[in-house]
Amino acid sequence: MWYNGLLDPSGWQLLAIILMLTHITIVAVTVYLHRYSAHRSLELHPALKHFFRFWLWLTTSMNTREWTAIHRKHHAKCETPEDPHSPVQKGLATVLCKGAELYMAEAKNEETLRIYGKNCPDDWVERNLYGRYRNTGIVLMLLINLALFGVLGLTVWAIQMIWIPLWAAGVVNGLGHAVGYRNFECKDAATNIVPWGILIGGEELHNNHHTYPNSAKLSVKTWEFDIGWMWIRLFSLLRLAKVRRVAPVPHRIEGKQTLDLDTARAILNNRFQIMAQYRKTVIQPLVRLEMQRVDDSVRHLFRRAKRLLSKETSLLAPQQEARIQSILEQSQSLRIIYEKRLALQQIWNRTSSNGHDMANALKDWCTQAEATRIRVLEDFAAHLRTYTLQPALSSH
Repeated sequence: MWYNGLLDPSGWQLLAIILMLTHITIVAVTVYLHRYSAHRSLELHPALKHFFRFWLWLTTSMNTREWTAIHRKHHAKCETPEDPHSPVQKGLATVLCKGAELYMAEAKNEETLRIYGKNCPDDWVERNLYGRYRNTGIVLMLLINLALFGVLGLTVWAIQMIWIPLWAAGVVNGLGHAVGYRNFECKDAATNIVPWGILIGGEELHNNHHTYPNSAKLSVKTWEFDIGWMWIRLFSLLRLAKVRRVAPVPHRIEGKQTLDLDTARAILNNRFQIMAQYRKTVIQPLVRLEMQRVDDSVRHLFRRAKRLLSKETSLLAPQQEARIQSILEQSQSLRIIYEKRLALQQIWNRTSSNGHDMANALKDWCTQAEATRIRVLEDFAAHLRTYTLQPALSSH
């Protein structure tokens, strides 16, 4: 019958079709809009780019220039009042429930489009079809769905329309700056919602992305999975994509004891991984040791000490800063490693433009760290000296 549509699928078939259609949309957003257009972390074949533009016109009515500009501004102004969709500024409930409205409001800001919307499509099709008749695509999608699935086509279409506003504009932009785990202490509140980036194309790995925004691959740990990267690898095999940048891979030479210009540059390149290593090998074991040493009356202060002593200082709330001071008053060792952590970060913030100054500052830091006679700090100083820009050549 006509109300079953041309395909007349079963319930399970319809569910599979919905998941396939929405997944194509997610791939278009994460691979084309996000990793290609906004960050230029890869190149795409013109045919693939136009397919994604066409599909997004059908399923979201989103404009490449608007999306790109808003996302670039988000990175440039992250967690400030100018951030288009920061839950830190606007509240988590607002971003979760009104993410699409925040996007549409910022899309009307001509200053945002002018500053952040450069190098986006401006061809005849963009000007005369996708830009001029923005809502025609989603109306056409509705008609196609009704023809294929009958009255259930309206449900298919509704799910397609809500998919990106719900998951990308709401969940990633909202929960991705509020809950989850952090591999790296980047300057903003970005988190990884889950380690298996499947449902939202890898965008769940938001802390990784904000740490390395120009990386085409969003997973960094061996146990993390980024399905968007899987598609990029497939497109690369088909010569439809070419990866330009990924997160740096640390290289070390075991036993290396000299801290030279090469080491300093390698440390700068891998500073986020190095600070994550500091948290794991210096802060965590010393906190455990101090918890065993302190009196029962103050042990409660140390419950979240590992996280607090590792946290990006600009994200600390006043009560967290007060708790850190209380912890440091109870332990001279923790005070030393906390101050050394801040001093290490200051080195590349202050001297990153001059490699020789950085190398000298790092040498001084290592000398001072070893002079503390705190074993985990001494080991970490030795660990720093082993970094190099180039992988060690294997001997045969």
